Amino acid sequence: MRKIILMIGVSLDGFFEGPNREIDWHLVDDEVHTYFNDRLRTMGGFIHGRVTYQLMADFWPTADADPANAGPTAEFAGIWRDMPKTVYSRTLAEAGWNTTIEREVDPDRIRALKALPGGDLVVGGPDLARSFARHDLIDAYEISVHPVLIGAGRPLFPSAERMSPRPLRLTGTRTFGNGVVMLRHEHV
Repeated sequence: MRKIILMIGVSLDGFFEGPNREIDWHLVDDEVHTYFNDRLRTMGGFIHGRVTYQLMADFWPTADADPANAGPTAEFAGIWRDMPKTVYSRTLAEAGWNTTIEREVDPDRIRALKALPGGDLVVGGPDLARSFARHDLIDAYEISVHPVLIGAGRPLFPSAERMSPRPLRLTGTRTFGNGVVMLRHEHV
């Protein structure tokens, strides 16, 4: 059975974006980008919320056409374009680049999707990830902790959101030369 994996970056103080939605503090150099390209190209699909999908769709479809985007950045453009994608949105009328639109998170449909053959599925976007977590649909958390304190912003796991405890076990780590540390936790 395929797994659903949340892959996301956070600051050391737990924010995935700053107070004005900025993510310019993410330290994604060639080493980090190459690692994620190698991980993501083996996946069976990307699952995005609307905001994340639109951010991705605004840049990645043509990123490799710009000579300034060489190496791993240009390589990821092809990975993103070719990968099957599902976007959860109540407002999008259409989506390109091998994308299916879903209107609501239906846990039974997600479990059926996980049962299909193919590689694991990556969920991206914090709001969608929280919805998947509420339904206990995330099998693994791959959190990249960036060595920066931003002091304010949107936390990945808001304290006001109450979930029952879900024991996890550490199944992998990776430290990059720029100080980013990837932590992988799976359900016990």
